Amino acid sequence: MLNFRLKILFLTISVLAYVDTAYTQNLPSLGDRISGTVSLEQEYSMGQQFLAQIRRTASTVPDPLLMNYLENITYRLASQSQLQDHRLSFVIIDSEELNAFAAPGGVIGVNTGLFLNAHTEAEFASVMAHEIAHVSQRHFARGIDEAQAGQVGQIASLLASVLVMATSDAGHGAAAITAIQGRALENQLRFSRSNEAEADRIGQDNMFAAGLNPAAMGTLFERLNALNRFRNRPPEFLLSHPVTESRIADARGRAVRYPAREYGDNLEYQINRARVLGHYAQDKPGLITDSEDLLRASKNTFTNDANRYQLVIAYYENSMHQKASTTLAPLLEKEPNRISYVVTQAEILTEQNEPGQALSFLKRHLEINPNNHPLTIAYINALIQARQYSDAAEQLESHAEHKVSDHHLWYQLAETWGQAGNVSKVHQARAEYFSLHYDFRRAREQFQFALRIESDNGAAPSELARLREKIKNVEQRQLELNAQN
Repeated sequence: MLNFRLKILFLTISVLAYVDTAYTQNLPSLGDRISGTVSLEQEYSMGQQFLAQIRRTASTVPDPLLMNYLENITYRLASQSQLQDHRLSFVIIDSEELNAFAAPGGVIGVNTGLFLNAHTEAEFASVMAHEIAHVSQRHFARGIDEAQAGQVGQIASLLASVLVMATSDAGHGAAAITAIQGRALENQLRFSRSNEAEADRIGQDNMFAAGLNPAAMGTLFERLNALNRFRNRPPEFLLSHPVTESRIADARGRAVRYPAREYGDNLEYQINRARVLGHYAQDKPGLITDSEDLLRASKNTFTNDANRYQLVIAYYENSMHQKASTTLAPLLEKEPNRISYVVTQAEILTEQNEPGQALSFLKRHLEINPNNHPLTIAYINALIQARQYSDAAEQLESHAEHKVSDHHLWYQLAETWGQAGNVSKVHQARAEYFSLHYDFRRAREQFQFALRIESDNGAAPSELARLREKIKNVEQRQLELNAQN
């Protein structure tokens, strides 16, 4: 079992993604001895612990459409990658700062700022492909192999800085890293540079295989490099992924060597990007004016649809729900089964205090797409708005069987059971929420509260046995975690 120092190294290497260079080193193949240093199962276990840390320390985004999009594009790329373990976990951090990271065990994280800075799906995918390559090439295991040459102690001192950079104010982390001197750090950066170059190369290969334009990686790098010139300090992503002229040239040089192919943009990406733009817009009335101008200037069907949806979001953000609905109508008429349009219409109706209409509208689409996450959450939100709390909680509980690792869902379930007046269920949902945060002490307490309530209420023996088994499992997970630390 890995000791504490190696776990610290995991956090350091996996989140402080890697500094660029034009040269490469000879790296051990995936089949050599490093594969025995850290097993895939150990990487997955540590990745889940790190994900719990992210959930505890960062504000994350519950928008099911954004999460659905991130999962779809990542799995599309992962299917063309060299990943041996396809158990992927996702987190979207609520921050305008540009950042993305990959952790061992398939943990993929992005800031919403990535949607703001990547203008096309291919640009967004270039970052995801790069991060997936870090995981598929097991750069963590390679880092541990390097650390065993004597660097573990020095690299461990980077841990606090890494956690800060991944989840909050990157400036503090950057200052801490600057203070760390010595040859060990220089060696780590050299190793990281080779990983970074490898992730760029393999990422572009996987983009092409997935039908996405690999030239977008160079385009995004070039824009980020230009953006950096006008800022006092780089975005978070550029602190851990510095973009140099040589890196841009390498990405552009590789792109022209792929066979010629026609690429198109994806409207779904533009829809999700519009939601993020609307969320962060500081001048909400100005967003309407800008969106109206863009719609009038649309030059083709694609830009017309994308700009029209952005105007829908602008009206929605300004609580002009009737105008939002009217503006969305042509898009719905054109593509009545596009889930993002359906969810948006339901959101508008719910905010208009018309949850009954939203429920009727969503019901048919759920019959076509049962258990679809964005549709289901929209339906549940409409039930809550209609004050049908018990129905909403039951729907959430059923949906949790398909989304057991969604901590937002368990939090909402606890709140909804509270509105429905079922205190035992509140404690059970809270216990699941705390378990996903690896706070097993509080999870155990919540299950014990539920067990006490059910016992007092004369619950069936099978229900009491189920809760006792839950308590036993939580206690076992706590013991395992303590043993690892």
